[in-house]
Amino acid sequence: MIRVMVVDDHNLVRQGIEAILEKAHDMELVGSAEDGQQALDVMARVPADVVVADIAMPRLNGIQMMRGMAKSGSQARVVILSMYSDETLVRQALKCGACGYLLKSSVTEELLLAVRAAYRGKVYISPEVSRAVLDDFPTASSGGSNFAERLTSREGQVLQLVAEGHSNTEIGNILSLSAKTVEKHRATMMKKLGASDLPSLIRIAMKHRLIFPED
Repeated sequence: MIRVMVVDDHNLVRQGIEAILEKAHDMELVGSAEDGQQALDVMARVPADVVVADIAMPRLNGIQMMRGMAKSGSQARVVILSMYSDETLVRQALKCGACGYLLKSSVTEELLLAVRAAYRGKVYISPEVSRAVLDDFPTASSGGSNFAERLTSREGQVLQLVAEGHSNTEIGNILSLSAKTVEKHRATMMKKLGASDLPSLIRIAMKHRLIFPED
């Protein structure tokens, strides 16, 4: 049986995915989570073979979750199920180790195919995703303007929470940091991304898909 976890911040979407997986004869739903951080916490206790995850989530998005999985040594494979199809995001996901990328408009059978492919160590990309992304992917990291790589995992977490409107104190409480440390992270991120103030930091981060608007 393929042990599968579902990660999505929208209850109805998550429950719908779970219902599809539970009907598959060769899959077992072993866990679910509302965001990337919760997913990492669950994975530390419950082993999963494949994780079906959204990208745009609060606290820790799908890209950041995959980086956290790599850091923790998780062997679970990830299939991204997202409403976003732009090349930058697909490349980021593949580079972080995603074994599949589907749009939320995909049909049920396509999701099951992607999960089975990921379990076998194969990569499944939705036909709806631009072919140019796959053609260009091997050389996509050759340039020096990959904004995602400029930030550490912790900075990415802080950035996501800043974009959600949390204060330094609130972010500190969520991430177990002092407000002063959070402020230092904000200053470092502004310098790394060339932002002059908080609004420009958010604009740059959204442009380069480092954070996501509420969907």
